[in-house]
Amino acid sequence: MNKVGIIMGSKSDLPVMQQAIDILKEFDIAIEVDIVSAHRTPEKLFDYGKNAHTKGFAVIIAGAGGAAHLPGMIASLSPLPVIGVPIKSSNSIDGWDSVLSILQMPGGVPVATVALNGAKNAGILAAQIIGSNHSSVLDKIVAYKEGLKQMVHESAKDIK
Repeated sequence: MNKVGIIMGSKSDLPVMQQAIDILKEFDIAIEVDIVSAHRTPEKLFDYGKNAHTKGFAVIIAGAGGAAHLPGMIASLSPLPVIGVPIKSSNSIDGWDSVLSILQMPGGVPVATVALNGAKNAGILAAQIIGSNHSSVLDKIVAYKEGLKQMVHESAKDIK
């Protein structure tokens, strides 16, 4: 089965990106995590983006704060689907700079963008992409969503 590449601009992004790591592990999807800074390690970014599809990746999740160029630059180099996670960082303006940097991509360079600090949803979306071709993953997603439904039903019972 294909794996998911999870990259972030700096180690300070790890607490947010851990949500994607955890949910993908829950779905038994192989991951590879790395720090790839668009601004501080451009050579590494180019190598990662150009070669990820040759290393068994099916999807790349890229988290970044501030100017948040990482997801878009990876998407410009890679033929793989890229999911961007805008991260509210210490140098961020309420996170909007990160959201808009990832969301407002030019035509031809798509980046699926999740909510601010929404790495869990990025992990679920990556699993759904892989699940479209792997029934074992799809079955786990179906069970996960059924569990969400059950949690809502239980919550409703608690308030009646």
